[in-house]
Amino acid sequence: MSQSLVDDPAEAALGLTRPFGPGPAPEPGRRVDVRRVLRFLVRRPGLLLSVVVLVLVVLASFQPGLFTSQDPLKGVPSQNFRGPSGTHWFGTDELGRDVFSRVVHGAQLSLKATLIAVLVAFVVGGLLGVVAGFVGRWVDDVLMRFVDVLLSIPALFLSLALVTALGYGTVKVAVAVGIASVASFARVARAEVLRVRQAVFVEASRSCGARWYSVLGRHVLPNAAGPVIVLATLDFGASILAVSALSFLGYGAPPPAPEWGTLISDGRNYLANAWWLTALPGLAIAATVLATNRIARALDGEWSRQR
Repeated sequence: MSQSLVDDPAEAALGLTRPFGPGPAPEPGRRVDVRRVLRFLVRRPGLLLSVVVLVLVVLASFQPGLFTSQDPLKGVPSQNFRGPSGTHWFGTDELGRDVFSRVVHGAQLSLKATLIAVLVAFVVGGLLGVVAGFVGRWVDDVLMRFVDVLLSIPALFLSLALVTALGYGTVKVAVAVGIASVASFARVARAEVLRVRQAVFVEASRSCGARWYSVLGRHVLPNAAGPVIVLATLDFGASILAVSALSFLGYGAPPPAPEWGTLISDGRNYLANAWWLTALPGLAIAATVLATNRIARALDGEWSRQR
């Protein structure tokens, strides 16, 4: 027997007839998406280079042994102030320690603090923005006035005040930087929730009797998360700079911990005869920040075109 054109009479009554032939298989669709992503990367060599740089930094933070086998804390005094060479790619410092090894192992401390800072800002700021945008009324007014107060204080000054109150250390510096970035996340999350809350499908879901937590979890949050995630990628680079700045000022992990900001601070006293002590760690910070910003701009552009 031949298969009927309409499987369900109810669907026929509503005009929901199914198309002829089998539906699209999921695997070819995935291959098309992969090809599109690869084509997108190949056409943008700067973005591809940024992805490579960020992958190398992440690998260095989790597996520093892949890049160097030297001890970042052990020095050879007879080899101090050696310039960059095949033996020591980034030269040696005043105690004869390999600077490249210290930069590689310092990526773990700096990225750990950066991830904590971005996570604190994303969770706290996103929660404030979602509550303010979804509840509205006086709750929105109170929360946004608090956010305005945070925005009125420069982020670095606020981070300095918080880390002075909390104490020194990598985690405390990360929490201070994260709290200083809460306001921007709250603003973006609130704006996106307000935009999605007024969409037709959200109104339709409410008119069908869906409860508020179902509307929030199934419709509002998934459709409002994109710009907040892009902001988190952008804030990743800014948090690296903020954490390095506080470490440079001496608020980070105590010596001899090789944080990136601490490396630059230690090398500034030897700029006359050992420029590599500050220039090469600073180049690592600059490359990481530029890479994250380039990736964030690419994600933002893709998100805008898909919308």
